[in-house]
Amino acid sequence: MALDHTTDMSLSRRAMKAELLDAETELSLAYAWRDDRNEQALHRLVTAYMRLAISMASKYRRYGAPMNDLIQEAGLGLMKAAEKFDPDRGVRFSTYAVWWIKASIQDYVMRNWSMVRTGSTSSQKALFFNMRRVQAQLEREAMGRGDTLDKHQLHQLIATEVGVPLRDVEMMDGRLSGSDFSLNATQSVDDEGREWIDTIEDDGAQAAETVEETRDRETLRRWLVQAMGALNDRETLIVKERKLRDAPRTLESLGEELGLSKERVRQLEAAAFKKMRKHLESRGVAASELLH
Repeated sequence: MALDHTTDMSLSRRAMKAELLDAETELSLAYAWRDDRNEQALHRLVTAYMRLAISMASKYRRYGAPMNDLIQEAGLGLMKAAEKFDPDRGVRFSTYAVWWIKASIQDYVMRNWSMVRTGSTSSQKALFFNMRRVQAQLEREAMGRGDTLDKHQLHQLIATEVGVPLRDVEMMDGRLSGSDFSLNATQSVDDEGREWIDTIEDDGAQAAETVEETRDRETLRRWLVQAMGALNDRETLIVKERKLRDAPRTLESLGEELGLSKERVRQLEAAAFKKMRKHLESRGVAASELLH
């Protein structure tokens, strides 16, 4: 059954007209799809239980998602169930499909509830879909006893009832109580008011910091060039290849190029750094700023 470019009403009407499968027919279709990848069998199986998917989707309308989108997600869950269903287990397809349909719808609702991810663990998911119902039930029971529950007591009772940590209840209460606001909204009703985004501190580099950093980098580069001027050609090559390349060369590879042992290249490298350090210190520059 096509799930796009159609309304929830037309989908519902088509689903209600679909055939009802008995257990034997359902089983044969499941085998035909699993063993032979018979697409016609898959189509009949999914179409027959689309009414179940629509019925389950309708239970989540209160979360604000468009009904057509919920039906689309329910249909995707139904098709996932058909793909993974094992007829050898002796379970009716409808019983198996319920879990996949519900999971698909719930994942969609939670993804679209807020720009901030509402929850990903099983306890957070259980809270998202059950917290308000459990809370209302606990408040009714307390009222019947003549008790008054503060927020902390209510959170503790919800955590016990749902079987989740208290911190998850506190977090979810905050998420369900609020809603997303645009950072481009003004702080007051005045159209000329400052937008909320203007109050966020810019953690990027400021102009003064950028100028200072560029100046310091140029100064260090100049010092380095001057220090390397004290080296001979072989020492200059070693320093460049060992310290100024993105992928420094090994002592062994340089030794092969220069016809020297690895130990001799290491000695020349140390001598070159000693010369550079001496040159820098003679001009009052801390060698540690460049040589490390």
